Amino acid sequence: MSVDLAFDGQGLLPAVAQDADSGAVLMLAYVNREAVERSRETGFAHYYSRSRDELWKKGGSSGHTQRIEDILVDCDGDALLYLVDQEGGACHTGYDTCFHRRIDGEIVGERVFDPEDVYE
Repeated sequence: MSVDLAFDGQGLLPAVAQDADSGAVLMLAYVNREAVERSRETGFAHYYSRSRDELWKKGGSSGHTQRIEDILVDCDGDALLYLVDQEGGACHTGYDTCFHRRIDGEIVGERVFDPEDVYE
């Protein structure tokens, strides 16, 4: 990597995925060094699952991939912004973005797929 990244004590960084065309914030996930390298090598977003303790390619199960347009690093080197071309919904609950509801619970996003059909 050409930029020094400030991974935390667990070897992770937060990564925000943003739609490169619309500017919509799609999701927040975590990456380790291998996820960043795989994203750069393949051109598709890879993340690290803290709950499953494993590397994963976005869309590996659902087919709803994120093609990397660019990866930006914040000023402290401790967060990334993935600018992506999102194929299908970004949220595993079926919505176009993980940020699909207001704090009062009102749904403001669009459900674009049925997760029961995708994650059987």
